Amino acid sequence: MATSSLISSGSIESSSSADGSGVISETRAEILVLPTSFYYPFLSEISKARKPSPIRGLYPLEKTPGVISLLAGKPNAALFPFTSVQFTAPHADGSGEALFSVDDDLLSMGLQYAPTAGIQPWNMVEGGGRGGGSAVQALVNPGDPVLVEKPVYAGVIPMFETLRCEMIDRRHGINSHALRQILNNWPSSKLKPKVLYTVPYGCNPTGATTALNRRKEVLDLLREHNILILEDDPYYFLYFGTGPRIPSYFMLEAQTGDRSVGRVLRFDSFSKMLSAGTRIGFVTGPDPLLDAIDRHTATANLQPSSFSQAVIFTLLRSWGRQGFLVHTHRVAEFYRANATRHLHGIAEWNTPEAGMFFWNLLLGEEGDSTSIIQTKAFEGGVLALPGAVFFPNGGRTAYVRASFSLLEEDEVNEALYRLRVVLLKQRAISEGSASSR
Repeated sequence: MATSSLISSGSIESSSSADGSGVISETRAEILVLPTSFYYPFLSEISKARKPSPIRGLYPLEKTPGVISLLAGKPNAALFPFTSVQFTAPHADGSGEALFSVDDDLLSMGLQYAPTAGIQPWNMVEGGGRGGGSAVQALVNPGDPVLVEKPVYAGVIPMFETLRCEMIDRRHGINSHALRQILNNWPSSKLKPKVLYTVPYGCNPTGATTALNRRKEVLDLLREHNILILEDDPYYFLYFGTGPRIPSYFMLEAQTGDRSVGRVLRFDSFSKMLSAGTRIGFVTGPDPLLDAIDRHTATANLQPSSFSQAVIFTLLRSWGRQGFLVHTHRVAEFYRANATRHLHGIAEWNTPEAGMFFWNLLLGEEGDSTSIIQTKAFEGGVLALPGAVFFPNGGRTAYVRASFSLLEEDEVNEALYRLRVVLLKQRAISEGSASSR
């Protein structure tokens, strides 16, 4: 999997994507690694003022041979009641189960306080969402304008609202033409956005995946205007489209334009592939921004769970890279099967190629799905989300987000049948009221 060590001495050594497909490999292609000084103007005032932890910053010195540490207030591990941890999990291809044991050294690290970036050099965070939140705190000041796609993941709206950010959005996801108009006509007296937030694969809620040519256009545009990309990609491995997997913004940055790299901060998550409850993800990007995120994490919650990391690393170490990819392919195939159930005649949609969601436009709802989804649909025995909750600056919409990830085939059919009954009944009532006038 790609990490910040991908970039070495201004060159890329046969780089590849996390799954090895759809990416142009390059050998000794000269690239420009942006210097540390480049990032200082992007940091928030809080981030600039935040100092490294006086305790955690000294943790590495505890490993110095011959040193007796009186440094950290760590509990005595001999008193922890866990002496071994074993769990069962399927083989990567889903054939039968195997018994996994967390080895003693890894368990020792998993039971104790650990470095903020994780017990392995992966820049771990407490889930991709928490990593994104830490990045926003590190980069965005209260009142700053930020670029977002519209509709946008509902979970990030409160994050920006809390900072009183002006969310600059345009409908239909990431549109490079609309972005160019916004940025080229930006008032010179007004602070320009420093970051763009996007979910490029299986976007929540639309299920849309940003096309390759559009990603390249966006990268070129943001280079031109000196804007960072927050690439939140929890559905990257849930790609079930028929074409080659599109390279991430992180990978494309080194393959396009002037080959300067360091404007993309990427967030991955194990939640959708291994376990949502472990709350483990990882961040990839330039060291100055990773350091800023670490400083925020150390202040906010010290570190992601060491124990969860130990369990996940035990599984991944046994599966290996190829085994993990086999598992992710099997998971994606499950979602492909569930993503083919439709609401013909009463809704319109684009079939997703990744993720867990359908973004349905209800026909005949006069621009607002909120009432019928929150009241009539629930009364009819089905829950879904009205699209208005995904619009950062409010407004009405006839869209509805339907998640198909948890249900078996018969449950998906039953849920959509119930929604169909509700919509047809409501349509009949509306048509009857109109004809009686």
